[in-house]
Amino acid sequence: AIKNKTVKTRFIAVGGINTLLDFGILFTLKSLGLPAISANIISTSAAFCFSFLANKKYTFKTDSTNIKREIVLFVIITLFGLWVLQTIVINVVSYLLSELNIPNTTTLLIAKLCATIVSLTWNYIMYSRVVFKKID
Repeated sequence: AIKNKTVKTRFIAVGGINTLLDFGILFTLKSLGLPAISANIISTSAAFCFSFLANKKYTFKTDSTNIKREIVLFVIITLFGLWVLQTIVINVVSYLLSELNIPNTTTLLIAKLCATIVSLTWNYIMYSRVVFKKID
């Protein structure tokens, strides 16, 4: 139980750094005129490389030598979470908020926060059970 709590704490720390990178790039690109979904794909990609190394070495501390397996699974799971789940959540939340006369930037922030919660939950479950699972 203690080990699991420590892993979750490390995952949250890595996720926090990834989130800061992701949000910073997203809102910078959006302010430069890029559409929200395109900016989101770019921002999530930028945080992606850091995420793999930090989760492998720091969060889950895996010493697996089958890095190709880990990379392929990480890519599939992460991109699904970031590009499919986040896109769906951003679109749904933005639609639900569209009639409330909220500024577009605030709507995007709320939608992105919701999307991030969904993708972080997805990632933790799938990384711990599939990508960085200790294989005997």
